[in-house]
Amino acid sequence: MRDYGETPDYRFSLANERTFLAWLRTALALIGGGFAVDQFLPDLRWGLRVGLALALLAAGALCALRAVNHWVRCERAMRRGEDLPVSRFPALLSVVVAGVAVVMVVVVLVGWEG
Repeated sequence: MRDYGETPDYRFSLANERTFLAWLRTALALIGGGFAVDQFLPDLRWGLRVGLALALLAAGALCALRAVNHWVRCERAMRRGEDLPVSRFPALLSVVVAGVAVVMVVVVLVGWEG
């Protein structure tokens, strides 16, 4: 990374690192949620339980991978004095999480057994 441009103000690099760590915490929460759905909702219909769990696990994995990519792109842009890169991933992630939440609301209102 040090091969690119000039070293930015350390405060910006540290802020970029904090953002990276926040993305990793989000990824861990999503992964934990996926395991929780699978392990603690045994009465939920198998297909629905596995679908919700896999959606959360996949979102967590993508979030972790995207965190690394975004951190590198931002660090590179700061070193080159460019604008920070724009990302649509936060919007996509929020849509996936909202979709899982809506399904869970329906499950709670209708009941677990189907």
